[in-house]
Amino acid sequence: MGYFRDNVERMAGYTPGFQPTATDVVKLNTNENPYPPSPEVMKVLAAMGPEQLRRYPDPVGNAFRQAAAELHGVEPGNIMCCNGGDDLLSIAIRACCDTSRPLAYPVPTYSLYPVLANLEDCELIEVPFDGQYNLPAKLASTGAALTIVCNPNAPTATFIAIEELASLANVLPGVLLIDEAYVDFAERDAVELVKRFDNVVLLRSLSKGYSLAGLRFGYAIAGTNLIDGLLKVKDSYNVDALSIALATAAIKDQTYFRANVQKVKADRQTLTERLRALGLVVGDSATNFVLARVGARHVSPVPPSAGQIHGQLARRNIFVRYFNVPGLDDKLRISVGTPEQNERLLAALQEILSM
Repeated sequence: MGYFRDNVERMAGYTPGFQPTATDVVKLNTNENPYPPSPEVMKVLAAMGPEQLRRYPDPVGNAFRQAAAELHGVEPGNIMCCNGGDDLLSIAIRACCDTSRPLAYPVPTYSLYPVLANLEDCELIEVPFDGQYNLPAKLASTGAALTIVCNPNAPTATFIAIEELASLANVLPGVLLIDEAYVDFAERDAVELVKRFDNVVLLRSLSKGYSLAGLRFGYAIAGTNLIDGLLKVKDSYNVDALSIALATAAIKDQTYFRANVQKVKADRQTLTERLRALGLVVGDSATNFVLARVGARHVSPVPPSAGQIHGQLARRNIFVRYFNVPGLDDKLRISVGTPEQNERLLAALQEILSM
């Protein structure tokens, strides 16, 4: 007999992106924002005193809830603070799913979903996207207790129209969680659906658009019926005092945030065009990364595989993400870096593809 539950013994854990320790690297593998957080965040950090660390934090983060509610045009009771977006995923799956209450989602998508579901030993219903990553019609008829749609989707960088998500929410018997971790880089979001449907939860993250991946702060937006239920499941103090203060400062500085996002979008467009010029197939992205398919049109007569390019880049201290799974094994996910980082990547790719 093992020490752990059978389902834990059987399952594989989540594999995060490689975190290099060297400083002279181009790190484009974990979708961090290449630009720094708001100066207002750093001011709050510098002003933190020992008393704020000595005491327990506000268990629900009311200062952040108020600021987020004002930003999104909802009430503080429609917001729940989380220890990163992953915390909300864990809370939602624990709250909604068990051995008789399935989880459904389209694939390929964020690889943490099945890991969290396996922890609850719940049935997984994975519905494949088509070749254009359209929302699968079958997703509406799974009967799942919780359906997750990552929008924009990782790792495909594609976006599903809000009207399609509204139609899905309207027919689902269970909860629809829309994972909007990357929505800051898209043209629309689904906040309006929270106001129209009582079964919709939105996941938001401060890791991407707000340049706070190291802080681990995210939040939910939903009707009070769902927020009240999710609050029962969260850890007693799931976000700390430092995180609440810095996250609040970040979302209040919308001027800096919008300028930062626009820089990433401009860099994304340039990177996309340059990758296409190298012969890679790159779709339009609604995120801060691109998904590039290799092997289509290159200078060399026998182009290297995606896995080989990934390895060659790593040897040059340039890190991108490679998923060695069917449907993705001919592609590389590349985070948008600074112009200087993108130039190093492109120069290396030019060299590798010409070998």
